[in-house]
Amino acid sequence: MLPALRLVRAGNVLVSFVGTVVGGLVVLGGGASIAVDDWVYLLLAGASTAAVTAAGNVLNDVLDVDGDRTNHPDRPLVTGAISVGGARAATIGLFAAGVALGIPIALVHPLDAVVLALAVGSLLGYELRLKNAGFAGNLLVALLTGLVFLYGGGAVGVPTVVAPFAAMAFLATLSREVIKDMEDVAGDVGRTTLPRTRGIPVASGVARAAVVAAVALSVLPVLWFVRPESVVGLLYLGLVAAADAVFVVSVVHLPERLHFEQSTSKLAMTIALLAFLAVAFR
Repeated sequence: MLPALRLVRAGNVLVSFVGTVVGGLVVLGGGASIAVDDWVYLLLAGASTAAVTAAGNVLNDVLDVDGDRTNHPDRPLVTGAISVGGARAATIGLFAAGVALGIPIALVHPLDAVVLALAVGSLLGYELRLKNAGFAGNLLVALLTGLVFLYGGGAVGVPTVVAPFAAMAFLATLSREVIKDMEDVAGDVGRTTLPRTRGIPVASGVARAAVVAAVALSVLPVLWFVRPESVVGLLYLGLVAAADAVFVVSVVHLPERLHFEQSTSKLAMTIALLAFLAVAFR
């Protein structure tokens, strides 16, 4: 099971599931007092997102076997722990499962069908065409992360409330994707990534700018729909301040410790997810 979990990147799959559920909880509000029907739609949406995320991760490894021999020599397809043919079959099955799980939601909330179609189309477009297009690919991956929250919000209503969180997720992911390209610059032969085409200093500047924008947006929920003096407001402010601080740490020393910095960015995104969850109890 371990190679399979590593192939789908189980940690990323779990985060996508939780992000989808959190997006829905933020839209609903009211904490744990949520109707059973809404929980069903949220869990279906979370499972749908998880399946599509896993499919994208497997497809990524299928298409990146050669590059991973340099950048990630321990991945299952490189070591032979899982066959490329088996991975291709898993990709098709996971995409099909993700779409099938989204159908019951789409029948009640048609807008979510649009979000799901956009996500699947963007993911396929990234893997098959734009992955080697550098910054355009980074933008598409960041869009997919933002769509996770919109998909969860759309599963239980109109996802307008969750838009600031989707925007913050977009910017934070954009920063991390650029840092990852900086880390992989030696093995990214044939890819026109930002650090390869514009240089490490420019890529570092873009990663920092995205974090600054995300930090600026993090105050928007307090100005929009959370009272800062309330328990939820104080909890959100404390958690989001911690997330913002870790985000700053992830870019302040670029490009000195790239693996540490992209791992730190992931930690910051996890803390931010907890901050978003706090808003669900407003």
